[in-house]
Amino acid sequence: MRIAILTPTLYEFSGIDREVELQAKQCVQRGDDVSVFTLDAAIALNGVSIIILGMPKKLFWQRVYRLFFFFDIVKIFRYIRALRNFDVIYSHLYPMNILALGAKYFYRKRYVYYNNGVAPAYTFHKFHEKIYINFFRFLTNLTARNADEVISISNFLGDIFEKENKKPSRTQHIAIDSNRFHPGIDRTNIRLRYGFDKNPLVLYVGRLSPHKGIDLLIRSFREILPNIPQARLIIAGRPTFSSYIFAGAVPDEELPYYYAACDIYATASLWEGFDMPLVEAQACGRSVVAFDIGPHKELINENGILVPPKNVAQFSKALIKLLL
Repeated sequence: MRIAILTPTLYEFSGIDREVELQAKQCVQRGDDVSVFTLDAAIALNGVSIIILGMPKKLFWQRVYRLFFFFDIVKIFRYIRALRNFDVIYSHLYPMNILALGAKYFYRKRYVYYNNGVAPAYTFHKFHEKIYINFFRFLTNLTARNADEVISISNFLGDIFEKENKKPSRTQHIAIDSNRFHPGIDRTNIRLRYGFDKNPLVLYVGRLSPHKGIDLLIRSFREILPNIPQARLIIAGRPTFSSYIFAGAVPDEELPYYYAACDIYATASLWEGFDMPLVEAQACGRSVVAFDIGPHKELINENGILVPPKNVAQFSKALIKLLL
């Protein structure tokens, strides 16, 4: 079977893109001919053709271009036509849904939308961010509701999609690669790199976006220092809004070693559609502290602790409980 997977970007630091990577590998393993259509890519996938459509280099103009992609009529029709030779089209997020929808109507191709969700406006701080994300959410729903099938990556997202679009979906949690993420991974490499040795270590991995609650995580960590002064915090990720300062993205191949190195995986995110790092950390045998939001009840195991959203005091107490 010829399968086209559509995703706005193909970067190793994005949860959606890592989901696409897993999906592509699974399709190749079962013998499918797979092509990934994307606006930009920074990784290669064995056995997969990657078609890069192109977009501006600057982050600001990338966001503008992605939002108003529907004006690029020439490119849209060029790649709708390219999709005519595929049997199934999997689309992950707007604006790629435009191409999938076009192939459905012009060439009667099967369009499957993977519902990864869009963070709500209230999780963003600035007015222009709220306007942007509301418009983005509207366009995502507009181009997704007429898909032949909708697959949501959590029950939480499935309920939201059905409420907003009057269309049911089926839930399919993202499968974690147990060959990479499992207990028993060497934890000394990362600790020695940062000079932490035996320090209690808290880890966060993910994008540094307003709804990820990085400021809340840092405040919570500061509150545990009077009790555990030797504790350390690693925040690894890439910013999607330029006002954030960050240490750097973690190479995908090193992620299991970061999870192994930490004592607790902590996320103060205020919204998630799934939460791949949380599940990967648990697969590596790590306890998790997180806010009780979105799909976390579906994902967190008996060793984790959920606390009320934005409650820094309880978050800190949960970290202390697991570290001591």
